[in-house]
Amino acid sequence: MNLKSLTISNIAAGLRQKEYSVEELTVAYLKAINQDRYNCFITVNDEQALIQAREADKLISQGKATLLTGVPIAIKDILTTAGIRTTAGSKMLQNYLPPYNATAVQKLLDQGMIILGKTNCDEFAMGASNENSAYGQVLNPHDPTRVSGGSSGGSAAAVAADLAPVALGTDTGGSVRQPASFCGVVGLKPTYGRVSRHGLMAMASSFDQVGIFANTVEDAAILLHYIAGQDRWDSTSSMVEVADYFQATTRPLTKLTIGLPKQYFQSGIDPEVRDKLDSAVKILTDAGVNFKSVDLPSTDYALATYYVMVPAEVSSNMARYDGVRYGLSLPAPSLIESYKKSRSLGFGTEVRRRIMLGTFALSSGYYQAYYAKAQKVREIIKQDFNRVFKDVDLLLTPTTPSTAFKLGEKSDPLQMYLADVFTVAANCAGIPGISLPAGKIGNLPVGLQLMAPVWQESKLLNLAYHWQQHRDQK
Repeated sequence: MNLKSLTISNIAAGLRQKEYSVEELTVAYLKAINQDRYNCFITVNDEQALIQAREADKLISQGKATLLTGVPIAIKDILTTAGIRTTAGSKMLQNYLPPYNATAVQKLLDQGMIILGKTNCDEFAMGASNENSAYGQVLNPHDPTRVSGGSSGGSAAAVAADLAPVALGTDTGGSVRQPASFCGVVGLKPTYGRVSRHGLMAMASSFDQVGIFANTVEDAAILLHYIAGQDRWDSTSSMVEVADYFQATTRPLTKLTIGLPKQYFQSGIDPEVRDKLDSAVKILTDAGVNFKSVDLPSTDYALATYYVMVPAEVSSNMARYDGVRYGLSLPAPSLIESYKKSRSLGFGTEVRRRIMLGTFALSSGYYQAYYAKAQKVREIIKQDFNRVFKDVDLLLTPTTPSTAFKLGEKSDPLQMYLADVFTVAANCAGIPGISLPAGKIGNLPVGLQLMAPVWQESKLLNLAYHWQQHRDQK
């Protein structure tokens, strides 16, 4: 069976036309996963996936199937899955079997989707390269000497390598969009609060959001339609009405004005990446889109703001892993020694680094100088976006300053943090963003990022869809 770039729509058509069964399709994906050369998965869900597949085949034969029934999916290993090991890429949770599903996962299971397994990720989603996982680094399917991106690199690489047609990830500062760019797939981060965070192991609670990987914009829109919406288990989830995102994609392209933020096109961008973005602007201009240069002056402070606030929230969220309540627990002569031993050996270098930075930023005498000030700057970043979106419909930027870098190339944490320089502002402002394939430099994909005002995923997906159509015609 040829799994190359299967989409939700053609899988659904193939199942209903009896070209193959759900079980046959699932077996084909599991076989591909078991031959995975990129280390995309931490846990493969062999037995449960086949049980789910047989149930889906029954639903199809009884005429009770939905569009998603029988469609396989991969889940980032930071979203809880009942009875399926969920490690968050950490030794701390190496044997953890959650008793419940994350809301986003449960919504897809309710539609009859098949969980293929749990994808590799930077430990507790802390990283921009997927080199921080306790279960080994994820390799880029386009060039195995390069990173897949992080923290959701396993999900991005799984879709790029045709090990899953779609996947869920999470995006705290670019952890869906950046690996999507590096791996050449579609990566969608919805508005903060659009998708429930219940069952998402918190890294930075005011930034985290469940996101989607797919080969097409249509597939991303379909999944968003099913996982979006208010959830009684997540007080930050919004009651804003969920639109028909799939229908929104295929509407005619209306007259749009797209902002080009000058801060995203200055020094620091690989000239070849800039050329790809210039080509994209020309394609969209020919399609009738208007472009306008805009100013987002607080962009220069977004990365610093992010890396003050996120470690502060990390230090709070990681406190629960104390070697007593759950997770790795190592014996020691005293309780405090057990804490130290369990956390020192259970957490990797990057997690420990962020805990220490965050604890310092929140400590007495430094809270006002660091965390409180970063909160104020975050509000200014939001106001900048709100001001600009009064004059333009959407924003277009590079997703990343360069193509995927080599494994081990960025040993300096500060260099690594700069990989998120174009994505963190959207998380600071809580707005939706999407990364789209915009061509290649050699064998390495380049990503184009679109950003929209809050709750405007329909407008975002509509332009993304038309970009994909025009790009494919070139």
